[in-house]
Amino acid sequence: FFSFSFQLAALERQVFDFLGYQWAPILANFLHIIIVILGLFGTIQYRPRYIVVYAIWTAIWVTWNIFIICFYLEVGGLSKDSELLTFNISRHQSWWSENGPGCVRKEASMSGIKGLDTHSYISVIGCTLEYRYIEVMHSSFQILVALVGFVYACYVVSVFTEEEDSFDFIGGFDPFPLYHVNEKPTNLLFKQTYLWISPAGFSSMERIN
Repeated sequence: FFSFSFQLAALERQVFDFLGYQWAPILANFLHIIIVILGLFGTIQYRPRYIVVYAIWTAIWVTWNIFIICFYLEVGGLSKDSELLTFNISRHQSWWSENGPGCVRKEASMSGIKGLDTHSYISVIGCTLEYRYIEVMHSSFQILVALVGFVYACYVVSVFTEEEDSFDFIGGFDPFPLYHVNEKPTNLLFKQTYLWISPAGFSSMERIN
């Protein structure tokens, strides 16, 4: 259930970043989805190392989402109007900037301006919530999910470790099986049987008779 929730949250974030052509978040989300699948595989196939990789990635993922929050809140000299998230390839902004709740998108032609006859000016009005706050809420939710995933990963690793320790304690990896303990008595029994059926044994028995 947890892994399915993590995958759903990552896919939801990826869809809206694709719609807004946010290339840096798209790459980060793609890598995040791969690591989540790796952690799920490690849980199902009893691979603690894969789960440890996921736990380490959650720390990186939290850091990335903190950066996104600072970017949209313009903390530390960052500007939400910059082209940092698009690698300076395009001037696209978040998909929510034009499609947020209550937003009305209007296009005004610029035919009166020379050289811009084929261009139009797009204005967005009536938004009940500014798009940067929607992005902040998305990143905050991702941080919350990542923290839950980190705790869950640590729990699963601890359970696997305890099971391995208990398996070692009962001799699961003992290179000398228990049946070797009976090896010496079996040899002794074989030697005794050999003495009884040997010719010397028969001759001694005839002498006694």
